[in-house]
Amino acid sequence: MPLLELNTRSRLINEFFEYSLEQLQKDYPTIQEINILNKDFLYRQGDHCSSFFWIKSGIVKLSHLTEQGTEITTALLKQGDVMGGAQNNSVIQEMEETAQALGEVNLYRIAYNDFKTLMSHRAELAWYVFEETYTRKQRIERKLRTILTQPVEMRVIATLLELAEVFGIKCIHGYALEIHLTQQELADLVGASRPVVSTILNDFRSRGMLDYTRDQICINDVALINLSKLK
Repeated sequence: MPLLELNTRSRLINEFFEYSLEQLQKDYPTIQEINILNKDFLYRQGDHCSSFFWIKSGIVKLSHLTEQGTEITTALLKQGDVMGGAQNNSVIQEMEETAQALGEVNLYRIAYNDFKTLMSHRAELAWYVFEETYTRKQRIERKLRTILTQPVEMRVIATLLELAEVFGIKCIHGYALEIHLTQQELADLVGASRPVVSTILNDFRSRGMLDYTRDQICINDVALINLSKLK
């Protein structure tokens, strides 16, 4: 996302979250501020959900359980991202994914009808919510194509570069991730087993393409991009 657009989005999101809950409830009575703990669920795949959730701080993992029983992490959501259930002809839809907190998460929960009203009142903010949601859909579709068509090493590269784009802060190595992920959580993002992903990460580390500790991952994005071009 271009810097100007990113700054505009950040301004709109921050302005919205600066309103007090009492102010928001005057226009949108169902809005509530809630906190959920690490590993707690907002909803599970198959649940009926008629609320939207707007992340104020923290990270939420979206995952999908396949018919074969494999769990695939489809997205990691951050401040300003929206998830939840829509309605079709007044019928509450079943959720196609599970939403789970990675660490403590603070968010707003708002009923479907109030969310529609909110979006109609704030057209500029609604446009950025739409853009983020559309971009996420494209990213998920790209991820699923990668899982189906690419070897695991290429999927690890694609996942690391995507994490750098969304959660990265510039550092001397390239990008340091603002998010803490275990190797199992990274493997779920890649759509592969933890031992296989761990072996690839160790190989990349020995070649200077990334470095990691228990608390942080640093990614040499230039080296990973160059490696992907050789494959």
